[in-house]
Amino acid sequence: MMAQRKSVDQMIDDLIGREGSYTFNINDAGGETMWGITAATARRNGYTGAMSMMPRATAATIYRNEYLVKPGFDQVHAVSPRIAEEMFDTGVNQGASLPGAWLQRILNALNRQGKDYADIGVDGRIGAATIAALRACLAKRGADGETVILRALNCQQGVRYLDITEARPQNEDFYFGWLLNRVEIA
Repeated sequence: MMAQRKSVDQMIDDLIGREGSYTFNINDAGGETMWGITAATARRNGYTGAMSMMPRATAATIYRNEYLVKPGFDQVHAVSPRIAEEMFDTGVNQGASLPGAWLQRILNALNRQGKDYADIGVDGRIGAATIAALRACLAKRGADGETVILRALNCQQGVRYLDITEARPQNEDFYFGWLLNRVEIA
């Protein structure tokens, strides 16, 4: 992951840059997209125009609401911008509930059998208990704790890409790029 601490606006802008503009690949389960936003997500968020004409600012608003605030990654950003960026990017590409559950599982595995902080529920929703556990983990483990969490999140992401590629052969068109551009070991 990047060593630099990014603002939420920088995270969103960087993501839109990676996603690119209009695409409609028949092998992409997401279908028609603009700035990485699928037509279904755009419609759910009130955009009614042609996908190829969706303004970048509309995409940024959808990303902020659907993939940062709604899953609670903005709360993670207040503690660790690097972890939040990883969760945000993964959530956009794989579904916003997955990185939250992964973080909760990882935090539970890092608490040394409850010696450092209590186990938390694994429901994918970021709330006070998850944030408290994250703060406790990082207080105990410091920068190495952040690095380990980032590596663990990326490991989970890589496994998920393999799982969905094996389950849907059309994803083989995207697997190499996902690993090259989305999975980074800190």
